[in-house]
Amino acid sequence: MQKVLVARPIFPDVIERLKQHFEVDWNDGDVLPADELKRRIADKDGALTAGDIIDASVLSVAPKLRVVSNMAVGYNNFDMAAFNAANVLGTNTPDVLNESTADFGWALMMATARRIAESEHWLRAGKWEKWSYDGFLGSDIHGSTLGVIGMGRIGQALARRARGFSMNVIYHNRSRVAPGIEAELNAQYVSKEELLRRADHVVLVLPYTSESHHTIGAAELALMKPTATLTNIARGGIVDDAALAVALREKRIGAAGLDVFEGEPKVNPALLTVPNVVLTPHIASATEATRRAMANLAADNLIAALGVGPRAGRPPNPINPDVIGKARS
Repeated sequence: MQKVLVARPIFPDVIERLKQHFEVDWNDGDVLPADELKRRIADKDGALTAGDIIDASVLSVAPKLRVVSNMAVGYNNFDMAAFNAANVLGTNTPDVLNESTADFGWALMMATARRIAESEHWLRAGKWEKWSYDGFLGSDIHGSTLGVIGMGRIGQALARRARGFSMNVIYHNRSRVAPGIEAELNAQYVSKEELLRRADHVVLVLPYTSESHHTIGAAELALMKPTATLTNIARGGIVDDAALAVALREKRIGAAGLDVFEGEPKVNPALLTVPNVVLTPHIASATEATRRAMANLAADNLIAALGVGPRAGRPPNPINPDVIGKARS
């Protein structure tokens, strides 16, 4: 029987699905340290991960490994050059989290603009003694300009929500979306620089790559309006967190909402000292229905890639499909 490693705790019923086909080594505890991950993956045919770093050093100790299924849309934890060199398939879980993530991004943007977390902390500290006309003045969402950087499926879902708030939508992407989609969303393509200058609320939903590292740094923050908000539901590393902390402290921008961070789960300590930022622990896809869909899709990918079930040899979401059918190098 083929052997698989499930490197993170996931729903027990998904583990039972996998046990119908494989001998399953399930880590139901803390994140595996690198040396323990290598030890446990060494004799496996496949693995299911959720952000674990899988690079050439990991692949080199697992000669039987044919597929690594990531329970996430992003796969910057995979060294895809090493995957391709070794003819190891990588898979991910797109689409099933689009709407839940867009819902959360919208909520985080609104909480940021209306200073919800900051005012709640103030109330809990017992500081509310009277109403004040200038207490916690934030910025409007309705009628404002939304700037979306990364107009993929989640970006488009955000733009659809903007219609209900009578917002003007501008976006920047590696390439323009189809004219029909622009018309449907009433969205205007602009340069990144123009977007940063014009937008009242900037939301980041682009994938993390070496090219998108620090898409938002000190220079970009300097282009934004002093009243603008920045929301990141994409990946840590897309924003220079240290530069953002400085901009927030000096009120060069109005506020920020962050669900992802450089080096997470660690958070830049400077971000913890500024009041005008809303911080959440990478939970944009965290509804039970969505996380179950992600786990089951990751299992589907693993099962199919290892030649089992009705989709045997045809996993739903291959990242590097050219390696399918090739012998392990």
